[in-house]
Amino acid sequence: MVSADSISTIPDGTSSFVPLAGSDIPSAICFRTAWEPSIQPGTILDEAFSALSSAYQGKIGFYVVDAEECPDLSDFFCIEIVPTFVLLRADGTTVQEKLEGIPEVDVLTRAVTSLVTSVPAPAAPTASDHKPDDLETRLTDLVGSSTVMLFMKGSPKAPRCGFSRQAIEMLDKASLAYGTFDILSNEEVRQGLKKFSDWPTYPQLYVNGELMGGVDIIKEMNEGGNLAQELGVEAVPAQESLQERLSKLVRRSRVILFMKGVPSAPKCGFSRQVVEILEGLVEGDRRVPYDTFNILEDEEVRQGLKTFSDWPTYPQLYVDGELLGGIDIIREMKESGDLDYLLDF
Repeated sequence: MVSADSISTIPDGTSSFVPLAGSDIPSAICFRTAWEPSIQPGTILDEAFSALSSAYQGKIGFYVVDAEECPDLSDFFCIEIVPTFVLLRADGTTVQEKLEGIPEVDVLTRAVTSLVTSVPAPAAPTASDHKPDDLETRLTDLVGSSTVMLFMKGSPKAPRCGFSRQAIEMLDKASLAYGTFDILSNEEVRQGLKKFSDWPTYPQLYVNGELMGGVDIIKEMNEGGNLAQELGVEAVPAQESLQERLSKLVRRSRVILFMKGVPSAPKCGFSRQVVEILEGLVEGDRRVPYDTFNILEDEEVRQGLKTFSDWPTYPQLYVDGELLGGIDIIREMKESGDLDYLLDF
């Protein structure tokens, strides 16, 4: 654990993170785990992060998060690998830079240092810039390009912020047909739409070219139980419900593991441990056959399976369509011999 006195540890749950939104200074957040070795006590990254926290104490807030023990916070910032450093501006919500993996010390230093003088910067002019009138016409066309149109960070399959993810989940659950635009892909649209709509944040939802609001407004309308009716549009019949899809998915193979990453490259320590247990089930030339599903590649399955199984974390191991459990239960069953017996080993 990074040990400098000027570094705070964020406990489990996003509620502890709320005060940062009202902070007057930028924040540097290190997402780590107990099993990933690159930022353990005494490592170069540990010492560099500690030194930076001391050098910029009072100017930048430094925090560490256990990515696996704070899944909501990790989802909010779309953390897929550790370590990841998230550098936030003073508003507590705008990500200035995100360093995934093991950065060089000088790269981390430059990124943290840039927070001290960070101010919202306009997009650099390019030859393709639109004139104001052209931009307004383009935005008018964009907001009316679908009956229901969501301007979000990322895409429906890979939202880049928690609020965008929540908006997608509510629209999907309501069986609405909708279009999306990734505002991270175009800075001109991202900044211009704020003035166009007089709405400073994202996501933004439009119906028939009229702004409905952001995620809080969508939540309020959804509380009535019929989001489509509240928006004044018709729901479209779903080809296959999420429940039906998950029911088929957990029975795709006799043994199937829902994990982060793939067996050859797990993205979390718990997934890696379950893979090692399954790979260790060997009798002569015979190995236990098992299937896997990478929940990082399908947000709908990742979120839906938690409710389907009533099990909030990953990995999840299923046998004959029935949930066995996560890493702790699988480890206990392996130690007792119950797992070998269940899988005929």
